[in-house]
Amino acid sequence: MSSLQAGAAEGNRHVEIQTNKGNIEIELYADRAPESVKNFLRYALASAYDDTIFHRVIPGFMIQGGGYEASFRERTTLAPIKSEADNGMKNLRGTVAMARTSDPHSATSQFFINLKDNGFLNFRSRNINGWGYTVFGKVTAGMDVVDAIAMVPTTSARGHNDVPVEPVVIKGVVIK
Repeated sequence: MSSLQAGAAEGNRHVEIQTNKGNIEIELYADRAPESVKNFLRYALASAYDDTIFHRVIPGFMIQGGGYEASFRERTTLAPIKSEADNGMKNLRGTVAMARTSDPHSATSQFFINLKDNGFLNFRSRNINGWGYTVFGKVTAGMDVVDAIAMVPTTSARGHNDVPVEPVVIKGVVIK
């Protein structure tokens, strides 16, 4: 059993992100980020992550996915959710957080996995510059897969930077 970040409860649900590079198991922190976890599970149950890609890969920072197909067609999303970044969870290596726009309360389906401790992404205050990014889970198995994804060659494509040259496909997300 991997060590848990302070405050994570035993018995939290797990999901497996199945990719063409291998599988990544994540413990979801429903006790600390209930709306974010519910949101993520809603997309998973609707198979909304199936055949999406990790479209943004930045070595030494993070890998981001869950919103685009390999053709870069953006998936339809549900309404944005309110940020829970003030939940005390930190953006540490292996944690999973909701991606968003500059609006702190704009997260929909996209998520990212931190490749290192990214303290500058943590909650600081309840204003536009201080909200940070909501951590809602942590990789418990498959960090080697995450690290391998982080090393794929990237390019600029379709108005996006840091796009893998060969698509890193999320085949599906299985709830355990």
